[in-house]
Amino acid sequence: MALEKLRNIWERTLNPIVESMSWLSPAAITWIALPIGILGGLSVFLASEDSLGVSMLFGGGLLITLAMALDGLDGPVARATGRVTRWGDYLDHTFDRLLDAVWIICISASVFVDDIVLGLSAAWFTLLGSYMGTQAQAVAGTRNYRGFSRADRTILSIIAIFLMGILLHLDSYSWGSYPGMFNHIEINPLSIVVFISALGGIWTFLIRFIQASKQIKQIDTDDPLPQPNSPKDEAD
Repeated sequence: MALEKLRNIWERTLNPIVESMSWLSPAAITWIALPIGILGGLSVFLASEDSLGVSMLFGGGLLITLAMALDGLDGPVARATGRVTRWGDYLDHTFDRLLDAVWIICISASVFVDDIVLGLSAAWFTLLGSYMGTQAQAVAGTRNYRGFSRADRTILSIIAIFLMGILLHLDSYSWGSYPGMFNHIEINPLSIVVFISALGGIWTFLIRFIQASKQIKQIDTDDPLPQPNSPKDEAD
């Protein structure tokens, strides 16, 4: 949520870039971001615990950063050139969810976390939180951005990836193991960001559900839906 508040400021600073990319279709920018983001995730997943792994972590971090930058450009380009469409919005949100899941799963499946089940769980919680925002929009007509936003999660993931590369280069990337059922996972920047993503997804789901429930109940009170077989319908 904190980084979402900076969206308007960010978009104003992009004006020169938006103008230079106005010849490109907004949907094309969205499509270009997808394979770049997937390659970034795969680079982190395939990184090894050696000097090559350092390069792959930095490369993956740069690719994910580029994909995120492109994701932040398709909307401004569409608005600046009068090409805002429902399809573009749908495509953008679909690819956002795909990349969210790919990045978390790739980080979790990497040698630095090595727990695909944790990654799948974190991805599920993340998608669940995102679903509550879009479902609130479908029912109430307004998008719910409260909770742990995609921008927050992606920025933390990028920082964790670069930090992991630095610590791997220094050969000081493990800080022990987690307690209890997670004692097979090393404590490091990548595992920390996976746990944060999972907990953030749960928190986002709960806070968006609570807020949406209040809003939707108020709409039901102010403008109730027509009821089948109601006395009014029979009278008509």
